[in-house]
Amino acid sequence: MQRISAQPLTAGAFAPFGDVLAFDGAPDRLINGGSCRRYHDRARLDFGDGQVGISLFHAEPRTLPHTFDLVERHPSGSQAFVPMSLHPFLVIVAPDQGGIPGAPLAFLTGAGQAVNLHRGTWHGVLTPLHAPGYFAVIDRIGPGGNLEEFTYETPWQVVGTPV
Repeated sequence: MQRISAQPLTAGAFAPFGDVLAFDGAPDRLINGGSCRRYHDRARLDFGDGQVGISLFHAEPRTLPHTFDLVERHPSGSQAFVPMSLHPFLVIVAPDQGGIPGAPLAFLTGAGQAVNLHRGTWHGVLTPLHAPGYFAVIDRIGPGGNLEEFTYETPWQVVGTPV
């Protein structure tokens, strides 16, 4: 088994795979009579020939260390995962190497962080680290296949401490 250490999720480290959605820096504008801070247009949504859909996911919590061998990608659209709690979750991504995933990386989100995976990014399954594991997912809805799966020959294990 191969091991990787989970690292804190930062916009710079995650940039090759997608966008980090967080309340970083000053808001872009104040709305609602100044009572609401808007952090505007924080993700590059890309849906090809489909339409934007918002779905609700209820995923079983996992624990660290976490062993996995399955990753997937969506060639026809980006996919955003927005937790419906302030609990951290694990994000596993891998660079594309000629149509198959390379060595994965693992990130631990902080409270209030969400991610948007760019179109075609290899990623692990939804991995909450605490119950209830509720997420809003914004992705492409439309005809045609939009899922490719890959199983690593040798499983990977993510080690680290949840934040």
